[in-house]
Amino acid sequence: MERPPPKNLTQQEWETLIDDFQHGGSRLQKWTSRFSPLSLLLDLSLSSLLKTNIPLSLKLHLLIFLDEFSHLLFSSPSPSAAASTAPSADQVLSKPIETLRILIQSPNDGVSISYALKEQMMVSTTSIVITVGSALSDSIYVPQLESLVAILLAVINRPNHGIDRHSRAVACECLRELEREYPCLLGEIAGHLWQLCQSERTHASQSYILLLLEIIRDTVVYKLNVDSIVATAIPLVPFNVPQWLRNDDSFVGNGVVRDSEFVGGELLDSNLRELRRVMAFLLEWSHVLTPGGMMEFMSMVLPVAAALELQASLLRVQFSGLLYTFDPLMAHAVLMMYSKFPDAFDGQEGEIARRLMLMSKEGQRHLVFRLLALHWLLGLAGLAPVSDAAMKKVITEMGTSFYPNVFDALALKLLKLDLLAFCAIAVDSAGSEGLGEKCQEGGSALSSVKYLEDGLACVSAFKWLPAGSTETAVTFRTFHKFLIGASSHSDTDSSTSKVLMESTIFLTIQKMLVNLVLGYQKLVPVGVVLVDRLLHCQKHCWLGENLLQIFDQELLPKLAIDYSLTSYFPIFDRIGKSDLIPPRRLIELLTQFMIFLVKRHGPDIGFKSWSQGSRVLGVCRTMLMHHHSSRLFTGLSHLLAFTSLYFPDLEVRDNARIYLRMLICIPGKKLRHVLGLGDQLVGISSSPHIASFFNVQSPRFSLDSKKSKTVSSYIHLERAVPLLVKQSWSLSLPALGYGGDTYVHIEEIKDSESMVNGREPDENADIKYTSDALQIDLPKVPLRVMDSKVSEILGILRKHFANIPDYRHMAGIKIRIPCTLRFESEPFKHIWGVDSQMNGVDEIDVLPAIFATVLHFSSSAPYGHIPSYRVPFLLGEPSGNGSAPSQRDTLDIVPKENGSTGKESFRAHVKVELEPREPVPGLIDVSIEANSENGEIITGQLLSFSVGIEDMFLKAILPLDITGESAAAGYYSDLFDALWEACGSSSNTGREMFLLKGSKGAAAISGTQSVKLLEVSAMHMIHSVEQYLSPFVVSVIGDSLVKVVKDGGVIQDVTWKEHLADSALDATTTPMAMADSDRGPLYLTYFNHEDSYRNIYKTNMGWFLVLIFLPPRYHLLFRVEVSDVSTLVRIRTDHWPCLAYVDDYLESLFSS
Repeated sequence: MERPPPKNLTQQEWETLIDDFQHGGSRLQKWTSRFSPLSLLLDLSLSSLLKTNIPLSLKLHLLIFLDEFSHLLFSSPSPSAAASTAPSADQVLSKPIETLRILIQSPNDGVSISYALKEQMMVSTTSIVITVGSALSDSIYVPQLESLVAILLAVINRPNHGIDRHSRAVACECLRELEREYPCLLGEIAGHLWQLCQSERTHASQSYILLLLEIIRDTVVYKLNVDSIVATAIPLVPFNVPQWLRNDDSFVGNGVVRDSEFVGGELLDSNLRELRRVMAFLLEWSHVLTPGGMMEFMSMVLPVAAALELQASLLRVQFSGLLYTFDPLMAHAVLMMYSKFPDAFDGQEGEIARRLMLMSKEGQRHLVFRLLALHWLLGLAGLAPVSDAAMKKVITEMGTSFYPNVFDALALKLLKLDLLAFCAIAVDSAGSEGLGEKCQEGGSALSSVKYLEDGLACVSAFKWLPAGSTETAVTFRTFHKFLIGASSHSDTDSSTSKVLMESTIFLTIQKMLVNLVLGYQKLVPVGVVLVDRLLHCQKHCWLGENLLQIFDQELLPKLAIDYSLTSYFPIFDRIGKSDLIPPRRLIELLTQFMIFLVKRHGPDIGFKSWSQGSRVLGVCRTMLMHHHSSRLFTGLSHLLAFTSLYFPDLEVRDNARIYLRMLICIPGKKLRHVLGLGDQLVGISSSPHIASFFNVQSPRFSLDSKKSKTVSSYIHLERAVPLLVKQSWSLSLPALGYGGDTYVHIEEIKDSESMVNGREPDENADIKYTSDALQIDLPKVPLRVMDSKVSEILGILRKHFANIPDYRHMAGIKIRIPCTLRFESEPFKHIWGVDSQMNGVDEIDVLPAIFATVLHFSSSAPYGHIPSYRVPFLLGEPSGNGSAPSQRDTLDIVPKENGSTGKESFRAHVKVELEPREPVPGLIDVSIEANSENGEIITGQLLSFSVGIEDMFLKAILPLDITGESAAAGYYSDLFDALWEACGSSSNTGREMFLLKGSKGAAAISGTQSVKLLEVSAMHMIHSVEQYLSPFVVSVIGDSLVKVVKDGGVIQDVTWKEHLADSALDATTTPMAMADSDRGPLYLTYFNHEDSYRNIYKTNMGWFLVLIFLPPRYHLLFRVEVSDVSTLVRIRTDHWPCLAYVDDYLESLFSS
């Protein structure tokens, strides 16, 4: 049974419906349920447009309503709608087009139908077709588009008809929108439109001209080739969609033009001639355009002129006069042409700039237009190339014209000051080119300083206005412009800081800022903002540092010691944060201020003493945070001692006493760490608004402690390469001094300058220690006599240690331990209740996963800070019991490479990064944080893993000046000999201090030696060395050994010595031992009958020289003497505790 048509709505109901649709929500739902499907409401709306009893104003509102909610009213019918009640898509879109046809053909009575209704109907229908038509299928859309275009073409095909001239202009604009949406849609009928343009003489001719120009622009841009641009062989109506916009009888919309024989190729010569002909006509009739029309005209003409290679000079001659009109849109059109064809205006840049300057001075213009003229001038200056001396000269000559007037608006003054800053920069940068010469303007010479001083005269009221006034902001913004003007933010800027700091404008601004801050205390916060802005800029931070140095040198000595000094504490705080400024002047000033506060204290002071004393201590804390203690000790200790003894406020005295005790007892780095803890307190915010609005915690699941206890049973972090030695102990030394329960590692790195009371030295510190208690009597040591050999050894060692970073002052040497993270699926699902079988149909989906995993590491061993490691995603390992995919199934989806079993797909590679302070084994404790699939948070402690002595083995650092494999091999061989000599018992380098990288620390070598006898065959020993120690071998000595090692091909790029020389022997070996050195390694005899065993010895094959670097700065040296049945390893090191682990390592190495 068909549903009866809906009843007509009254005018009040229509107004209510429109208001409810705009409101949305439940009010919209009321009407959509009443008119279901919404095509009923569409039919009712369109039928109401044709009724005579509906007011004309309501019809206009209905058209706007249809256009605004076209996405609802013209949407495709839902699949659940009955076929009998839901119209097809082509019927939905055809209805407004048919209504438009009826309205266009209806006569105007002025009551129910008027030209305004017809024009709004054309606009709304075009908008609906463009908006909704793209959502329909192409084959349905073509007939509707052809019908709409035919109706609009019929409307405009009445040139010079005066009554409906506005309607024809609206129809042209609708056709322009269709042409923009679907380029080259009207390309075949361009000839008809050209004839209409020639015939039209009413004000609608502007719309005809713009429509024709739109078609010409698309023809040129998309390179459309037709038989003739100006021909009229194809009729205007009926209209058909062109072939190049069709694809198998379907329409290609949304601004896409299908490539075909018509589109995309080079334009034919005949088409080029016709296009130039049409362009000549359009340029001839450009005088009929309004300012808005001229803007659109120029935006389309410029790309066409560039593509057709029209003469830009002719365009300049025709349109440059628009710059002298009163309308700013005309000036903008000329500037568009200048930016497109700058070469055509060669020699006229100054004329354009002067015209824009005059526009900014015309008081009868609106302020927005005067501001626009200045913005154009700034843009014109930005377009000028740096090397354009003529443009710089024009701007320099016009500089005096940009001085702000007294009664100019503040925004106008700001832009003029920006132009003055540009002129000042041009004067300074062009002085060598002859442009900085004196140009007489009222008898004054032009200079950057004069530009600044004369320009600031218009905003001089900032001196007596509040600090937050707009004029004050403009003034300091001008300071900033003049300061950074000569140094841009570009990385390619060639300007240097030295040149800028020595410039006249920079020195002048420094003096002005000092005088302003000194004379007007309320300007201190604004000056601090300027300094902070420079400090926070990566490119200009050196400007801020230089300003702070000027404040320290020029401002601090001139400040009066009274209560007004508290106004300058923001500057004191910035000076205290700068480690480039010696704190001596600031400490002296604060000491004098504290003496003043103590002398002036009285019963009527109240809390003023507490407030000012606390601020002084705040500056002291800032200096302690950013300076070395040695630079502060003398002056700051006197200040804190005086405050703790004599300041009237008890809290300030206590705080000063705490700071003084920390300064005396805690070394500099630890002191800064302790003081920095106050800035990291959780839950403390500087403002209650920040705490209430921004510190909102995201919802989190509660942590289950029972589940977290068993995490280590199914989540495993394992080493990728197992250790040779399962180290179960670690050598630690008792604490030195008091408190023997504290772990202390050996520290042999000392500052290059003597330490005084545990504080860091500083070469800039002006500290003199005259107390006898601080003088240390060093034992007098006789001078050493060095031979050439010792001198050569010291030179090699100095070069080597100079490349070792000092971890106290820079990033130390890091080692990386590869590990793998995995977890078992079945225990994980059982404990955390993850049922992945419901989440997917593939077998791989049954495996659980963890997300956003964070591994935290810690250790009691001296490994420094161990950074956390993050794993975004990890899949659980299959159990192989049938509930998870089998191994074979897993290999089907995971590529198998290099013989892997597929388990790598369920393991994450983890790199644990350590920065050892001492080369000792240890344990790494691991904790995990992760998210499960159901949103629960997984936390817990994993099993610890071991770090062995072999993890510390690194190659020695190669200096940068040594290149080439042979040079590197020679360097390592010489370094081994030097270290072997230095670590010997008879070394002459024991008292030598070697500077580390950065020259802030030095280290000494205290050598120890040992020996290890191994009963292994020669080939087994050679194989072990090649497998485990090949990266560290620096030299191979001996004919037999060299031949075997070279044939193996594992050890390369080392020093080969085929003949056994005396230099290869130990320096401590006696002549008798040297004579017997070819007998083989040493064997001990316990019984007399064992002498016969000595006959089995054979001649030595040779030596391996092994050099191992132990971070942070130690070395382990092996001299492996190889024979047929045994091997003797001579060991020397400058870190004796490592010998405790080397014995077990060698046993495991050569028994593996």
